[in-house]
Amino acid sequence: MARVTTARLHLVLMLALTFTTGIIDAVGYLGLDRVFTANMTGNVVILGMALAGADDLPVAGPLVALAGFMLGAAIGGRVLRRAAQGWSHLSTTTFGTTGVLAVLLGVASIVAHPEEGTVWGLAVTTLLAVAMGLQAAAARRLAVKDVTTVVVTSTLTGLAADSRLAGGTGDSWARRLLAVVLILAGAGVGALLLRVGEAGVGVGMIVAGALALVVAVIGHARRERETAATA
Repeated sequence: MARVTTARLHLVLMLALTFTTGIIDAVGYLGLDRVFTANMTGNVVILGMALAGADDLPVAGPLVALAGFMLGAAIGGRVLRRAAQGWSHLSTTTFGTTGVLAVLLGVASIVAHPEEGTVWGLAVTTLLAVAMGLQAAAARRLAVKDVTTVVVTSTLTGLAADSRLAGGTGDSWARRLLAVVLILAGAGVGALLLRVGEAGVGVGMIVAGALALVVAVIGHARRERETAATA
């Protein structure tokens, strides 16, 4: 029962991070020159269209976001490679780092608004992408089924392909649907936060970062409780 409860908690925590991903990508796309800092599929598509000469599409933003995300994922993979299965102290560190980076970038963006196409704007994009790469690597290591926190295309595929309509059993439909709904809701919240003006970009990052820190604290507390119970 304890293992089931822990698995359910991990699912809830990863769904919470999926919600924050929606916020981050809305802030990035609407406030940082049409660039995604978590959804790399979107960046690849935007970059391809931009390189083909599509009007007013950015090249530098998607490029630095891709580089930053890969760097963050590589660092996360390296750090977590020898971590124990399940939630470890390295999971706490990695998710916590994601939250701290997002909060600090949010505060800095309120102090100095990241204008589109500027060095500062590209720096914010890159560092935010690094944070999301770290998150994706940590979520991948935790391996909560159907919840990667940063992409829902595979989740939608599984939802449809395994549905009763497709002749499947419909297993895991609830978590898959929740992941899609939460990233959708996060994107809506991110868009609404931008209505407060230039500060909305920073506020969105702070909200997402704070939620990531809450996830790190809750996950760490559960791990410590389980460790103490088995000692």
